[in-house]
Amino acid sequence: MVVVGAARSGIAAAELLARRGARVTLTETRDSFEGMDRLRGAGVELEVGGHREQTFSTANLVIVSPGVPLEQAAFDRARAQHVEIIGELELASRWVEGRVIAVTGTKGKSTTTTLVGRMLTAAGRKVLVGGNIGVPLSAQVDQSTPDTLHVVEASSFQLETTTTFHPWIAVWLNLADDHLDRHPTIDAYASAKARIFERQGKDDWTVVNADDPLVMERTARSAATRVQFSLDGRIDDGFVVDGEWIVRRTATGAERLLPLSAVELTGRHMLNNILAAAAASTLAGASPEAMAVALQGFHGLEHVMEPAGVIGGVRFINDSKATNVEAAKRSIESFDRGVVAIVGGRFKGGDFRELREPMSKRGRAVVAIGEAAPLVRKALEGTVPVIEAGSMREAVQRAHAAAEPDGVVLLAPACSSFDWFRDYAERGRVFKEEVERLKREQ
Repeated sequence: MVVVGAARSGIAAAELLARRGARVTLTETRDSFEGMDRLRGAGVELEVGGHREQTFSTANLVIVSPGVPLEQAAFDRARAQHVEIIGELELASRWVEGRVIAVTGTKGKSTTTTLVGRMLTAAGRKVLVGGNIGVPLSAQVDQSTPDTLHVVEASSFQLETTTTFHPWIAVWLNLADDHLDRHPTIDAYASAKARIFERQGKDDWTVVNADDPLVMERTARSAATRVQFSLDGRIDDGFVVDGEWIVRRTATGAERLLPLSAVELTGRHMLNNILAAAAASTLAGASPEAMAVALQGFHGLEHVMEPAGVIGGVRFINDSKATNVEAAKRSIESFDRGVVAIVGGRFKGGDFRELREPMSKRGRAVVAIGEAAPLVRKALEGTVPVIEAGSMREAVQRAHAAAEPDGVVLLAPACSSFDWFRDYAERGRVFKEEVERLKREQ
């Protein structure tokens, strides 16, 4: 068996296969990577410095890491030889014994996945959280029992290589332009997302955002029972915000689940994630009391609307995980006024002009960074002042100056991080470091 890619998922898949007695070759384009000795010790053969077509065409199964594009000659050769090509999520799902609750969407996956895990843990269930967040599902297989609930964040890259993946509860949060540097069209991106419910049946649940027409359209043919949630509250049956409560509406009335006073997250869009988490957790058996306990002290994930400090009257917010235009838009809309948004990085599709309206109402300036800086300037110039910066240090300094005396500096890049940084987490950490540096210099 051949595993392609030596990131977290690939290494976890190779180790799982080796533990199950398979002969495994892991192939990686880099000459070296962390974990090589561990893999060799597990009996995995390593092929580094590039992919060899013969390795693929002679395999009986190829497992692809989520970050590896499928349009490569080596994969074409394998397909020609009728070799099955799947992803790490698909591989692991064939072996887990417990039920799967899977969460996908353009924005909010990590927060929602984490919340579902917290709510079900508070309800006394045996829960393992992973997938695209934290621990790959392959690393959880050995801990899986029939009473385990696997709460899995599922990206489009993971879902596009699934064939038998069958969540008991599938959550689809939203759909907007994203990853169009990898998916050829928005339709292809949506089709990858839609694979989350393709294997579901009448005993399963599809939890969908009633406020998103594209999600509603794509899930209309789901064989599972479809449960809706709506932040706007325009549905008679489902999970909504009603006054100061999150409630479940049914034909017989409305059940109060959570008071909004229990929510300690910044931004109205975060309520969308809580609604979805409450819906999935209720279906899985969590009580309102357990869900309330799970919200206590939960201020969000690192790099997701994370407070990063205050200098004078200027607040700094780290939303480095806002890696697409829709996410950046929602971040900006979380504030009433005075926003100086740091936007840019490696462009991966979308339309920066969608930021014009929220910035015209709430913004003071935009600081454009990275490879996408010219695109940001072209899209937003004339709406608010656009300031360019050649480093994160310069971006923080210039944003602070533009935000004084009482504004908000918001890192909401709307792009991937791969021009300047290893990933969004490194970008967020550097942003926070530069905020601390500037604070010391004041």
